[in-house]
Amino acid sequence: MKNVKEAAITKLEERGVTINDIATIVYNIQGSYQNITVDDCKEMVLSIISKRETLYTILTGIAIDEIAEKGLFDPEINKIITDDNSLYGLDEILALSIVNMNGSIALTNFGYLDKTKPGIIGQLDKEGKSSTKCHTFLDDIICAIAASAASRIAHQVIKK
Repeated sequence: MKNVKEAAITKLEERGVTINDIATIVYNIQGSYQNITVDDCKEMVLSIISKRETLYTILTGIAIDEIAEKGLFDPEINKIITDDNSLYGLDEILALSIVNMNGSIALTNFGYLDKTKPGIIGQLDKEGKSSTKCHTFLDDIICAIAASAASRIAHQVIKK
């Protein structure tokens, strides 16, 4: 899976997302509850990203966003995706494939992050709504990765 992992991380970076961006969100969720550092959060994010299902979700979601940017879907569906229509929901469904592997805390974290849009999540959402970029799937995937990493941290004590 190493080549797929490298491809997924490269695609994230091409879309303006770093592992550190995601780790910072995780730290902000869990830092007041656990004795952790951003580096601890980064390790957990990489652990979540290393799962095959997560890698496939990242690559699929980004591919859908890029195809929509190019206008290659039928016009009706293309507009729904590029407008990030709130009733579309498939972007959240795809992202929930990551969350579902990580427990109920991940699910509640996902809802919180999707609503509040901290850090890079908000930046992606704003950019997707104000430019030729489409991040309809990516912002939810980042929510799912961060929510899952925070959940895994919540379920364990990080030993220093």
